[in-house]
Amino acid sequence: MLDRIFDYLNFHFSIEAPIVLLVLIFLEAVLSADNAIALAAIAQGLEDKNLERQALNIGLVVAYVLRITLLLTATWVQQFWQFELLGAAYLLWLVFQHFTSEEGEDNQHHGPRFSSLWQVIPIIALTDLAFSLDSVTTAIAVSNETWLVITGTTIGVVTLRYMAGLFIRWLDEFFYLEDAGYITVALVGLRLLLKVVNDSLVPPQWFMITAIALILSWGFSKRTDSEKIEEQHKQEKTEVIEGSRE
Repeated sequence: MLDRIFDYLNFHFSIEAPIVLLVLIFLEAVLSADNAIALAAIAQGLEDKNLERQALNIGLVVAYVLRITLLLTATWVQQFWQFELLGAAYLLWLVFQHFTSEEGEDNQHHGPRFSSLWQVIPIIALTDLAFSLDSVTTAIAVSNETWLVITGTTIGVVTLRYMAGLFIRWLDEFFYLEDAGYITVALVGLRLLLKVVNDSLVPPQWFMITAIALILSWGFSKRTDSEKIEEQHKQEKTEVIEGSRE
């Protein structure tokens, strides 16, 4: 029984396996920066720190299941350009929603607001899935051993959760960071769209990473008012204490 499972997962341990696994984890971390900030900005629409954390936790569990499903069916999915078109359209729709929605009272967050945890969870899961259309292809190109790719993906999702948690805090501290995050989402969406139109037009991965790094540098270039940040941190602590009492 175990032999069949290992054969299905293409489980063949070798000396190179740890090195390949480290490469996959590194790629997941690098390619997840824009994903993490997008998920953080979506969760921030709940405007409640406890609910934001819950949305990320549950949403990424669902996203993990979808990622593994995508990974196991990647060979089949790659035959249909319609999946990439849908992913591109979804990401560009998120960007449109962000930049056309009204700003909040703090004049900083102007993405869509959510009144329920269950409104956000599907959006988080689908957004991660749309990003995964590109990252899964990269992972498969690095290794054809399914168990290695699944292990790298698992560690990548855990890393993504912690990165998104950091970005939720930073979104309150840096004025341009939310807009920078959605600009990177637009880049990923346009890259998927170019793959559908003409694969030769797709910019190389190093160009995407460089562009995302420059955009995020701009996102971190201006801090919000320090007094407002301190007030928000105090409010977060109060909410956490009240949540633990309940």
